[in-house]
Amino acid sequence: MYNFFTVTILRFVSIYFVISVFIAAYFYPGGNIHDSLQVGYSFTHNFLSDLGGYASRAGDVNFLSAFFFNFSMFSFAAVGIGFLFVPWLFKDDKINFYLALLGSIFFFVGTIHFAGVGLTPHDLYLYEHIYFAKTAFRILIPAGLFYIIVFFRSSVPNFYAYMTLIFFLFTTGYVIYQLGNGSPRDSIEALVEQVSVQKIIAFVSVINIFGLSFGFKSRIRELNIN
Repeated sequence: MYNFFTVTILRFVSIYFVISVFIAAYFYPGGNIHDSLQVGYSFTHNFLSDLGGYASRAGDVNFLSAFFFNFSMFSFAAVGIGFLFVPWLFKDDKINFYLALLGSIFFFVGTIHFAGVGLTPHDLYLYEHIYFAKTAFRILIPAGLFYIIVFFRSSVPNFYAYMTLIFFLFTTGYVIYQLGNGSPRDSIEALVEQVSVQKIIAFVSVINIFGLSFGFKSRIRELNIN
């Protein structure tokens, strides 16, 4: 049970998300907020959310791209559920258990917000979409902080604590960046910058989730449980 929820789900969703993004990008008709004539998807000129729109920025029906991307975002709810099982991997230390429980609650709420992104295409529910996207990362800041402490206090190799620390720093930096940046509509340069930053934080987040599954696996082996 623990292996399925804390290892298999985290790895599957991480890999599924990456594959889905590339598939969605392949089927994306085209267009960005500055150029409706752009052909196909650009990893420097299109936000990830463009993949999930009901229509592309060029105005074409975007069914296939939206299906793959939005379902991959919704699948992060499974990651949140998986994290609710993690505290029991640290039940031998009361402080670690409660710290992990707090961290998992934040991870659960944060990933539910990621799922909310998939349920609110930007061209149909813009306000809700922006809320879910921005709030998700803000909630993941305390989640990462609690797990940094847990990893340093536990027998899990410190590598996973440092990996989560990197995730924490990148996420915090991204939230601060969001508070001070302008609109991507201001210029092409602003669009490229914000799109690139978004891709970086998405990559760091997925790598962290995938990587933590190995830390949890080491704990499962140590406790000799399934």
